[in-house]
Amino acid sequence: MAPQALLGDHLPSSVLVLAGIALFALAGLKAVQAIQGWQYARKHGCKPARHTMTHGLLGAGTIMKMLSASKEHRFLALIRGWHQTYGTTFESRMLNRQPVFTIEPRNVQTVLALKFKDFELGYYRNKAIRPLLGYGIFATDGSKWEHSRALIRPNFNRSQVHDINVYETHVKALIDQIPRDQSTVDLQDLFFRMTLDSATEFLFGESVNSLKDTSTASASSFADDFNTAQNGLVRRNRLGPLMGLYRNRDFSKSIVNARAYVDRFVQKGIDYRLALDKGTIKPNELDQQYVFLYELSKQTLDKTELTDQLLNILLAGRDTTASLLSITFFILARRPDIWTKLRQEVLKLDGRKPSFQDLKSISYLTYVLNETLRLYPVVPFNGRMATKDTYLPVGGGPDGKDPIHIRKGQEVMYSVYAMQRRQDIFGADADEYRPERWETLKPGWAYIPFNGGPRICIGQQFALTEAGYSIVRIMQEFESIESRDNRPFKEALSLTLASFHGAQVGLKPVQA
Repeated sequence: MAPQALLGDHLPSSVLVLAGIALFALAGLKAVQAIQGWQYARKHGCKPARHTMTHGLLGAGTIMKMLSASKEHRFLALIRGWHQTYGTTFESRMLNRQPVFTIEPRNVQTVLALKFKDFELGYYRNKAIRPLLGYGIFATDGSKWEHSRALIRPNFNRSQVHDINVYETHVKALIDQIPRDQSTVDLQDLFFRMTLDSATEFLFGESVNSLKDTSTASASSFADDFNTAQNGLVRRNRLGPLMGLYRNRDFSKSIVNARAYVDRFVQKGIDYRLALDKGTIKPNELDQQYVFLYELSKQTLDKTELTDQLLNILLAGRDTTASLLSITFFILARRPDIWTKLRQEVLKLDGRKPSFQDLKSISYLTYVLNETLRLYPVVPFNGRMATKDTYLPVGGGPDGKDPIHIRKGQEVMYSVYAMQRRQDIFGADADEYRPERWETLKPGWAYIPFNGGPRICIGQQFALTEAGYSIVRIMQEFESIESRDNRPFKEALSLTLASFHGAQVGLKPVQA
């Protein structure tokens, strides 16, 4: 009999045997892991979560509810509602995932700081944003993240944050775009353009000047491509393991265009630094101003790495400050009492452009920024994945006061938005915008608008300074503001939070 016939006769039974062995081994592995997990939980006094939430078959309904809420711009309210129903810490079933949701400050501190090495961003989250951000600081874990942090952190030193002059040019360009006839303007659009301009000048040494008529077509296209790319990353992230199903020609094109635009600056920076090191050119005026790219190129000349890191910092540098400013003015337009009180403090400068110390001395300005970030945190929902069996201090047992076991590979999701609106921490008026609460409030880990622990935002002081400077300068030029949109705040949630309807306002200029 031919060898082929013998093989054909015996292949089916061989496959069945191998499949049986594989299934038996997998079942055995799962059993061993379950026993080890039980032993670990018992050793550390862990109890099951107080509540386990599930909707639909195997929790498929939970995923559908989240996708539907995202589409309807009410995702943050949905998560907060779940916490109001199931408690500050609960487990959820979502097909093959069983994430733990928590808004307990002690748990969040444990994940982000006390047991930092027990958690990471996770494979799917990093994979989702990698097309645009590569292996930059926001898309890596472990040693790769540590390398990025060491590379970037020295470039956010105190002298750069305190240099107020870097903001004035772009704030002035924004002010020039505000109508003097009190007609309606969308400040959110202007703020996102302003922060793109300031961030690109800081990073590349050359602004895209999107607020000015001198902006080139390529610069304008870059802003559009950057937005399109971000929206695509969000969709990929929400699909998780199914992100490969996301196909969008505009998204793919925007990734190529955005990276190519930044590559052009990176190559200029590399060429300049190499020529300078060889002594073939002398330092020019570009070395007299601070340029993030040039400083970074002193540590690496890897073009891909430089592009990755610049795109990561650009994302944070533009969106964080623009979101904070947009929502602050969205609120100020509806709260003339707060506008008036803050402007009275600003007028004490007698029209002088504020220094860094001036900004720090205006306490009510700090309170306003803190209150905006409390109610509308820039990154309102986040999560981590356990790299090993570990536990959180509270959330287990009938009263939720016992430790809760977190299995290796299990996700912990935390809603900063919901945590920072807890009435038992921030008072019965936690949903009210009241800056005065910050006169005495010391919320600790219940307030983390810039995250916390080793991965805390390294540019937070830069963002707060730019936001504070912008507010003061606008108040020096305009005496009053009014809302031109009666609709309540509606979330526009991508990688960061913004207002779906923008910030439609009218401003009355100071009379000469």
